[in-house]
Amino acid sequence: FYRLRIYITANRAFCKDLTKDSTMFIMYDEVKHMNAHDWLEKARALEPTMYDFALWSPDEAIYERIQPHSNCGNCYSVAKTFVSTAIGMLRDEGKLDVSDPILRYFGWRRGMDPKWADVTIDHALRHRIGFDEGFLDVDAEDVSAYPTDDYLSMVFDRPLPLEPGSERHYSDAAFYLLARLVERVSGKDVELFLAERLFRPMHFREYAWSRCPEGHPIGATGLYLRSDDVVKLGAMYACGGVFEGRRYVSEAWIRLMYAREYELHPHDPFAEVEFPEWMMKGGMYGQALLIHKTLPLSIAWHAARHEP
Repeated sequence: FYRLRIYITANRAFCKDLTKDSTMFIMYDEVKHMNAHDWLEKARALEPTMYDFALWSPDEAIYERIQPHSNCGNCYSVAKTFVSTAIGMLRDEGKLDVSDPILRYFGWRRGMDPKWADVTIDHALRHRIGFDEGFLDVDAEDVSAYPTDDYLSMVFDRPLPLEPGSERHYSDAAFYLLARLVERVSGKDVELFLAERLFRPMHFREYAWSRCPEGHPIGATGLYLRSDDVVKLGAMYACGGVFEGRRYVSEAWIRLMYAREYELHPHDPFAEVEFPEWMMKGGMYGQALLIHKTLPLSIAWHAARHEP
């Protein structure tokens, strides 16, 4: 998704495809009056490898199957927003707080870097654990070369060169750890937890999550969904935590998630480009979830862009 740029200000909105170096302008008032097919055409112009598209608003919802593909697509890093949502649900129930030390739930392990004592849930949600590089990226690394099937030990055995909270270094390891945290606190792995709390109540048609060799969902990636189900998560956030009359998360959690950027960003965190009226999460090969901050509007798609 790092190719797509969306800006909306009081005066105008525009989208830019950096590959084509072309820009489309949309007056702000038009955003409120554009229909689903208008959005589809603009999105397709920006992401030509898109293979399905979904939009939700109170007035209309569409799902377009643009190219032949399997029913569910890998959301890649958009999966992280689902893990963050599970953390928010547990926080709303008083079962954890984002300021809690991670080791409150996992305990001390022999040989750990002493800095792990200072790592909080908030640090993991913001990729500020203390790693100086990403790792445990099962989409890019040869998992058969990992030294163990115990991915949790791989995370906790990792030295922390940086002070927790000091610098952001994006790592799938953080969200594998958070997925395991959901399991520790709730007693159910994150897929089963969200199946009960989100997927089935929202009538997701199909879902599956890639798992580590020990059987735990990867969390950071590998969540297979349809775009018309992914967009329901965005719709819930766009409507203040409520979808089809049912509350899933509190407004307090949404304010915190937006303010702390728990895997929803008002900018592209890699390119440092602002689009202040939206919150977004992108995934490898062009996956996208967009949530409007002031209108009940959400957009999602899968794509298959080549990334060298």
